[in-house]
Amino acid sequence: MIYFANPKSEYLYLKNQIDRKIRDVLNSNSYILGNEVKKFEKNFSKYLGIKYSLGVSNGTDALILALKAIDIKQGDEVITTSHTAFATIAAIREVGAIPVFIDIKEDDFTIDTKYLEKKITKKTKAIIVVHIYGNPADVLAVQKIAKKKKLILIEDCAQAHGAEYDKKKVGTFGDFSCFSFYPTKNLSTFGDAGMISTNNHKFFKRLKLSREYGWIKKNFSVKDGYNKRLDELHAAILNIKLSYLEKFNNKRILIAKKFLNSIKSKKIIMPKMSNLKKHVFHLFVVRVKNNERLKFLNYLKKNGIIAGIHYPIPNHKQKPYKRFHKSKLPVTDKISKEIVSLPNFPLLSNKEVNKIINIVNRY
Repeated sequence: MIYFANPKSEYLYLKNQIDRKIRDVLNSNSYILGNEVKKFEKNFSKYLGIKYSLGVSNGTDALILALKAIDIKQGDEVITTSHTAFATIAAIREVGAIPVFIDIKEDDFTIDTKYLEKKITKKTKAIIVVHIYGNPADVLAVQKIAKKKKLILIEDCAQAHGAEYDKKKVGTFGDFSCFSFYPTKNLSTFGDAGMISTNNHKFFKRLKLSREYGWIKKNFSVKDGYNKRLDELHAAILNIKLSYLEKFNNKRILIAKKFLNSIKSKKIIMPKMSNLKKHVFHLFVVRVKNNERLKFLNYLKKNGIIAGIHYPIPNHKQKPYKRFHKSKLPVTDKISKEIVSLPNFPLLSNKEVNKIINIVNRY
């Protein structure tokens, strides 16, 4: 079987380095917020081209801490898209804010900025722009509106490590950028981990206090805080894998180009590319015409390919969030019934890539 993701393949590829580093951490007698975390924060900031990065427990907590850092209050509004991981909306609700949903563009599944200003009210405090599937949103347009309306811009980069907009890395446009290192991400560990990055020193100090109980030093708290720390084991693994991120992203892009050039099935709508954006293909998402998605998935499975759906039920139709759905989202509703994620991960072999192409073309 060929699966749409295979995180174990990266472990096997880097096994000797990872095993050695895990032993080093276990023998160090330092397991939380130690040297590996500090090293990873420094390395990640350098890679991104940003001043400050803070390792945290996961991508959802990164979003929560970013929202907490701007003193968001019960009933404040945060604008974002419904077509995103559950985590984006869960973070907004965790801080008591109200998600305001905006529709997406049909060609690339990112926020449709023409609706953005119409959704801003006196209660709006922030915009979370999601770089979905590794494809950058029109972040400059969002940034311009955020500055004009004096709103905080948070980039959800959980699926877009290394992606670029106009030759600048995503995660460097907003007041905050939030990353996940979940096992299937472009930069991943073998468990939960996350990162918040910012160029604002005041925000960075707030984030650092919030990450660990509000402590200015151990057992001395100056504000409300939490336990949202990154551990040494995951940071050590991420230090290794960060050095392979560009190589692995380039392989994802190469596979995607082969798909784009070679998949010719008339029943499949392929993703659209933009010269302004560097899409890093966390997922390679196609659309299946004529309500045939289930038929297509079963066809692939019978031929040894396990595809995925990201995401079958948009957040505005999820039970906890239905009450926040105030306006129609026709594109989100449409594509949620059509999308399929084909296998695309760095260690797919050429033989496997060709098999996927041939099977899809026979559909």
